[in-house]
Amino acid sequence: MSKRQSFYGWKLVAVLWVLDFLNMGFPLYGGAVINTYMLKQIAMERSTYGLGFTLLNLFVGLPSTVVAATILRWGSRRTFAIGSGVILLGTLWMSYYASKPWHYLVGFGVIIASGISFGTLVPVTVTVTRWFHRYRGRAMAIPLGASGFAGFVGAPLVNKILAANGGNWRQAWRFVAAIMVLSAIVALLFVRERPEDLGQTLDGAPPGAQADPARVTNALVTRFAWAPAQVYRTTTYWLIVIGGFACQFPFFFFTAHWILHLRQHGISPGDAAWAMGLFTMGAIGGRLIGGWLMDIMRARLAFMSGLCCYFVGSLLAIRVDANHFAIAIAAAILYGVGFGWTFVCLNTITAHYYGLSAFPKVNGMVLLLTGVVGSPAGVIGGKLFDHFGNYAPAFALNIFTSAVGILALAFATMPRHDSELAVSVEARVDH
Repeated sequence: MSKRQSFYGWKLVAVLWVLDFLNMGFPLYGGAVINTYMLKQIAMERSTYGLGFTLLNLFVGLPSTVVAATILRWGSRRTFAIGSGVILLGTLWMSYYASKPWHYLVGFGVIIASGISFGTLVPVTVTVTRWFHRYRGRAMAIPLGASGFAGFVGAPLVNKILAANGGNWRQAWRFVAAIMVLSAIVALLFVRERPEDLGQTLDGAPPGAQADPARVTNALVTRFAWAPAQVYRTTTYWLIVIGGFACQFPFFFFTAHWILHLRQHGISPGDAAWAMGLFTMGAIGGRLIGGWLMDIMRARLAFMSGLCCYFVGSLLAIRVDANHFAIAIAAAILYGVGFGWTFVCLNTITAHYYGLSAFPKVNGMVLLLTGVVGSPAGVIGGKLFDHFGNYAPAFALNIFTSAVGILALAFATMPRHDSELAVSVEARVDH
């Protein structure tokens, strides 16, 4: 059997898909269902409930540098296991201890969120990067798409458990705890750090036969290598940040309050959970659409088109009622497609505009800024509900946010590099 046929990298991609599915799908999307049942026993305002998701969004991102340091010190395999262990701690906190609103905020918003940070995005991307070069893009897409499928399966499955056990949300958290034990076992048994550990090479190529991937330059991608300091001085960069906020804010609100919005309008818990699953599946399709469009049209136009899904989805969400469940389905799918589409665009446009050398720093700053500014969406949506008694004003705010993002991106044309400007000036002088 040839080395390529026995290459472990693609088996590892399947393992990473399983880990992302378990560590994201059940604690986050399953947890979103469990928490709606928790509200019947732990009374709290919707703003407090939304704050739990705001904290979760923050604490999924804030520990990223610690996660990276852990990978460098102990490896991805142990980091995945640490993530599963931290989530396990949070689920046990929620199951056996939580009895007050602040218990929920700490358990779900801080502990479980930190575990998700250790057990999903950062170790997945680092592991794929170590194993793949030429096939890195497709290898990265497979495990990162697991979270969308996890929402489609995890939320309805957890809801079935709750329906069967009489709404015992504490027992449901113990089910998630068991899933985390399984996740840690999978990580420790099957994750491998580098191909060299198995006597293999990047992409499974024969030793000495590896080549750099082809680089294609076209009108959609800058020809210049920008420095981060130069990037931060361009107006376009900050317009992209505004577009990124329009990508993140509606998503953070929707994840926290969509099921409650449907329940308020008479839609059954099972149908509401199914609609949340369609939202996550829509995000998978949105990622494919956004990635395809970024390769064939100008980045800002692709980004703007994705934000239109939020605009239309919000209009439909305002019209949701028990007699027109199809509207709820359409709204959920549009929100999912909108997020997947725009999130891919957000993470690609800085590479297209500023080049690969500046990409890690400038894109990291975009994600930090948009994540921090957008994370209060859950609290803001809850406060609007507490004041008005429904979520229509919150969806109207999402419409406004999308419109602002579309307007900002309309002016986010590809900037001109200093070297390009110098050539232009010389040409005018010679002329």
